[in-house]
Amino acid sequence: MKFLHNFLEERAFGVCSKLGERLGISSGVIRMYFIYTSFLTFGSPILVYLVLAFWLNIRKYLRRQNDFVKDF
Repeated sequence: MKFLHNFLEERAFGVCSKLGERLGISSGVIRMYFIYTSFLTFGSPILVYLVLAFWLNIRKYLRRQNDFVKDF
């Protein structure tokens, strides 16, 4: 079960865990609320999740670029 959790966390962009780290809340609680709000609002939080995932990936990419530039 732990393998499945780690696999999904890596492949699902890590949005819930990153948000949990920032807010000081367990990522499991954030996932639970995300699932509940998805059911109540017919899936609209999925768009928010995708925007957050895109933002995290862009931010990671920009940090790598800045580190690369600093090395020169």
